Amino acid sequence: MRPERTTDPSEGGEPAGPRRVLRQELLLVLALSLGASAVGALISFTGVLTRPGGLSDQAATLNASHAPGRPWLDLAWQLFGITTQLVPVLLVAHLLLREGGAGAALGGPGPRAIGFDTRRPRSDLAFGAAVAAGIGGTGLLFYLGAHATGANLTVVPESLPDVWWKIPVLIASAVQNAVVEEVIVVGYLLRRLAQLGWTPGRALAASAVLRGSYHLYQGVGGFLGNVAMGVVFVWLYRRWGRVMPLVVAHALIDVVAFVGYALLAGRVDWLPTA
Repeated sequence: MRPERTTDPSEGGEPAGPRRVLRQELLLVLALSLGASAVGALISFTGVLTRPGGLSDQAATLNASHAPGRPWLDLAWQLFGITTQLVPVLLVAHLLLREGGAGAALGGPGPRAIGFDTRRPRSDLAFGAAVAAGIGGTGLLFYLGAHATGANLTVVPESLPDVWWKIPVLIASAVQNAVVEEVIVVGYLLRRLAQLGWTPGRALAASAVLRGSYHLYQGVGGFLGNVAMGVVFVWLYRRWGRVMPLVVAHALIDVVAFVGYALLAGRVDWLPTA
């Protein structure tokens, strides 16, 4: 059993405009979102490599406190960061609504073109949960193995203070990560690359390598693990024609990682901590 599929959203239909304009649009979206994150991750990884000690002796913190000792100010910064990082997704939705040129302004397919909607909540949740169970367990084992061999930094999913908003903020951060990454690096990127004439194989490679690149701050293991995840997610997206199950899967994976670390860090021997 699988979600009902209509058209392949990565095929993209007719180009939304001249190829030069599409290329510029794509580069601008990436520069405002995950492309910039990839460059930042590369710089961060370069800094890690030039420090004394191995990769596993250093840490990468994902959800850190922005105002230690001032919980309400810290909460304000956390919410500000989560909401502003969703702005590129709103931009992508706007651009999809404008597909077809000025004459079709706001009359394009919108987020439905990539299956980012709530038309099939049951199947999206069911298939997303199944993907999360498979990818999440495999990913944890891969991380532990990479860390043990010294190919990965110690990933610290959270270092927030023990206050009432800690778990809700971690869940919100997980959902934000999932929405931004799957909408942009899978749905939007594949659609635009198809409209630019890229072959399916080249587009898959670009999406997977981009996903790995902005996780490079975690180390070589983080890069390779996310490239593999990117290949699987592109394949599933093309099979199902919807990005929403991938958003669900990614959100569940991150929720388990963030909240699980908050509950288990320092209490179990097998979980690396900084």
